[in-house]
Amino acid sequence: MNDVSRETPSAPDVARRVFSSERLPLAERYAELLATEGVVRGLIGPREAPRLWDRHLVNCALLADLIPQDATVCDIGSGAGLPGLVLAIARPDLAVTLVEPLLRRTTFLEEVAVALDLGTVEVVRGRADAIHGERRFDVVTSRAVAPLERLLGWSMPLVAPTGALVAMKGSSVAEEIETARDELARWGCASPEVLELGADGEISPTLALRVAWADPAQVSWPLPPSRSGGPSKKRASRKGGRSNRRRQA
Repeated sequence: MNDVSRETPSAPDVARRVFSSERLPLAERYAELLATEGVVRGLIGPREAPRLWDRHLVNCALLADLIPQDATVCDIGSGAGLPGLVLAIARPDLAVTLVEPLLRRTTFLEEVAVALDLGTVEVVRGRADAIHGERRFDVVTSRAVAPLERLLGWSMPLVAPTGALVAMKGSSVAEEIETARDELARWGCASPEVLELGADGEISPTLALRVAWADPAQVSWPLPPSRSGGPSKKRASRKGGRSNRRRQA
């Protein structure tokens, strides 16, 4: 543990651009937990510890610029809390629900939420489709979860009529959008927006994909079944899911 923790880099100056002075100590504590418990539990690779700020924390915090004030956020496939926990740290006005099916990951997420006193965070153990039909959010986030064609089926049933899917994506985002054209149309989505964040030289650029509903007035449940993972009435149950709710969203 101690050998791992010595590899935890201190917060770079650029971190002060995405975390306020009041929230930066929380981000530093989270970085420490990722570099120690996160590595020991296999949530991140040991080689990632020295690169936590640039590749993970600052990178994820940039997403906060795309989220409205006082929004409800659902982070699906949250893993070690990227980007969901980072958003909760950077933006205390947000009510953040972390959805993750693996026990060892949800245990870590719950422990971090308690250690950092993040009362705006809720951890739900289960798949995203376990809460289809029960919950809607202003923003549904994800990072490295699935290509857009499949991500739509997991995310859009959770998006409120005036909300949006906001996913962190890599350089292949244009190809993902093209492949998902039929699914985007079938779900009734507006044209996707690709936004480049942090492209000013000091922060590594981050690509974010935003997908909203084409006509919010036409959004209803149940949505049509999807061959790529969309919901059905049967799958909208919450069997097998577990929620540890720290604050009502």
